[in-house]
Amino acid sequence: MTTLAERPALSRPRDVMLGGVCAGVARHLGWSTRGTRMLALALAVAGGAGILLYLWLWALVPLDAPTSDEEPTVRRRIPAAAISAALAGAGALAVLTLATNGGNDRGLTSALLATTLASAAAVAWSLGFDRHDPERTARYGLWARWVSVGLLVVAGVTALLARPSAINAVIGVGMVVLAVAFVAAPRIVALTTDLETARTARVREEQRAEIAAHLHDSVLQTLALIQNRAGPSSEVARIARAQERELRDWLFVGDEPTVADLATELRQVAAAVELDYPVRIDVVAAGDSIELSGSAIVAAAREAMLNAARHAGGDVSVYLETSPSAIDVFVRDRGPGVDLDALPSDRLGIRESIIGRMSRAGGTATVRPGAGGGTEVHLHLDAPAGGES
Repeated sequence: MTTLAERPALSRPRDVMLGGVCAGVARHLGWSTRGTRMLALALAVAGGAGILLYLWLWALVPLDAPTSDEEPTVRRRIPAAAISAALAGAGALAVLTLATNGGNDRGLTSALLATTLASAAAVAWSLGFDRHDPERTARYGLWARWVSVGLLVVAGVTALLARPSAINAVIGVGMVVLAVAFVAAPRIVALTTDLETARTARVREEQRAEIAAHLHDSVLQTLALIQNRAGPSSEVARIARAQERELRDWLFVGDEPTVADLATELRQVAAAVELDYPVRIDVVAAGDSIELSGSAIVAAAREAMLNAARHAGGDVSVYLETSPSAIDVFVRDRGPGVDLDALPSDRLGIRESIIGRMSRAGGTATVRPGAGGGTEVHLHLDAPAGGES
């Protein structure tokens, strides 16, 4: 028994002629795209049923989901705004001809209405669709709108001056008022878009705050409890702390890019060390924010954290203090301590990677026993002029 082939979902492509309705229907039914367009055109000519069906499908049929390498925009090959502006030009020419050559009032009224509708279509399409179409430039949209506005004014003023009647006066004044509205339309659309963007951002921030409050009361406290019960040197505590940091970054940092200052770099280094070693590193910063991207003090602090993680474990404290004249970083562990004089000559981790690196950068590094046991590494560097390197 033969089975029917599964049809693709009814959706509109993103590379279309006008709205993508005919292409989407043809793909869904397995028809020819050209034949589907000819059928839609025939239905449009036969009483306008095709136009209503096309608009109905356009409003209800969704667009294809964008692929990973595709922009979430729609490319339209038919310049609908330019065509509408051309039709408005033809209508304005008809208005001029009928008004100056003594045409009947009914024909003049029809020409005025046709010019108005075509101009409105050009402006609406330019603001509603061409503004997001990568195939249409800003100059193209500006040209389409101003041409439509000019044609409206010319046709309306011509009707008022050449054929002064009640109906022509109403239509002419309405066309001039509509032209003024078209001039203000881009500003109104931009203001509406900005307000909608701000409202969306506010709603998203409120949702993030609600999620953060809920997770802080449940998940984050659970992760903190796991760390305290498991001990800082256990694998469970290391995983729990990594998950807590990722969750806190997602909740409280958000999608905004963080400033690459010295405190942020030290926290990133501490997070990387915690991923590789069963250690908990707390970074505390005091003083003004300062940018030292890729500086020697960051590399030396990283080496001090690595030594503390390898040889001491447990809890490691990193304290950053900045002032207008100097930068000091303290790395303290609670391990057995280290004696520099007792280290073999081939052990260059502290001598070169910390002390030597800081000396070459114009700073100092001292290694001494901690206040309650363990080891304290003190890195000192004069602050650069302007607070940046």
